Amino acid sequence: MQITDIREQSVAMGAAMRNAVIDFSKMTVSAVAVVTDVMRDGKPVIGYGFNSNGRYAQGEIIRARLAPRILALSSEEQQNAAGDNIDPARLRAAMLQNEKPGGHGERAVAVAAVEIALWDAAAKIADVPLWRMIGGDEAESRVFVYAAGGYYDAEKGILGLVEEVRGYLAQGYTWAKIKIGGASLEEDMRRIEAVLELLGGDGSRLAVDANGRFDLQTALKYSAAMAPYNLRWFEEPGDPLDYELNAEIVRNYPNAVATGENLLSLQDATNLIRHGALRRSTDYLQFDPALAYGVTETIAITAMMEAEGWSPRRFIPHGGNLLALALTGALNLGGCESYPGVFQPFGGFADDTPIEDGYVSLPDAPGIGFEKKAALYEVLLGLS
Repeated sequence: MQITDIREQSVAMGAAMRNAVIDFSKMTVSAVAVVTDVMRDGKPVIGYGFNSNGRYAQGEIIRARLAPRILALSSEEQQNAAGDNIDPARLRAAMLQNEKPGGHGERAVAVAAVEIALWDAAAKIADVPLWRMIGGDEAESRVFVYAAGGYYDAEKGILGLVEEVRGYLAQGYTWAKIKIGGASLEEDMRRIEAVLELLGGDGSRLAVDANGRFDLQTALKYSAAMAPYNLRWFEEPGDPLDYELNAEIVRNYPNAVATGENLLSLQDATNLIRHGALRRSTDYLQFDPALAYGVTETIAITAMMEAEGWSPRRFIPHGGNLLALALTGALNLGGCESYPGVFQPFGGFADDTPIEDGYVSLPDAPGIGFEKKAALYEVLLGLS
């Protein structure tokens, strides 16, 4: 049993929208296929993966460094101790051979794309859903999800933003997140107030995301303006690696802060918890499995959180895709982001699992369940 090929393809995301810092019209994603020599129904078992939105395709790193290190291993070196499956954690370690610690950046994103495909293949070989393979409870087969959107679109304006959120509610979501920081404070407050009116003034049903745009002074101005609304959370007020800025905002903002999606390693996540002044009973952590080295690192991050006195329920991963959903279910996290209208076909969940009162069922297919999302699977099949 061994991996016979690793394939990568850059796929255009091509979304005509923006947040406070990124124009997504030129964004790309690396789609990856890991081909094994295990045969099912006359075809090789293939695992699929991709990196999350917000970072670009990682083809050069994957082709020049990561894939050759795996393919150079013998079949025995690729397998687990029992010899009945490939070993994703062992193969992840092989990808990181001859790599210096620290400076994770694009490397973490590239490793994540491949490692996700390794786990997808391993769960398919074991013939179980990934969420169940890594410890998910059958009794907890539904996950809470929220709708992420509210990007800036000059053609839609505020009326279009309200209609967008109204559409999410009609789909079964109970609360949503919108962008701030890409307009003036006054304009952003009008956006927030318009959506809150739709939501009956219930701030707990609306989160806002600045995508790390603000300096401290601007973040504090927004904090003061938004505090009376008791929003679900204020996401990524400033640079995610500026822990002192984060701590100062937390000291001055009475409601929840959420951050972590752009911290790409266990060490960075640990530093945030130790030095960012986040409150265990109030704030949220949003590390993205498809940016931060993948499944193995996410399991380690969750264990670290618990060791530091945090409940996994305060961890709501960024990403809005089937991999984040599977890990939310497996690790008993607090919920999962969803992209019902953007980042297609990578965002969103299985076609046959509707959102019901803010919850979605975990897929029952072997692996991560990419085959249950037709538009995504069509893209992935191009690698087969």
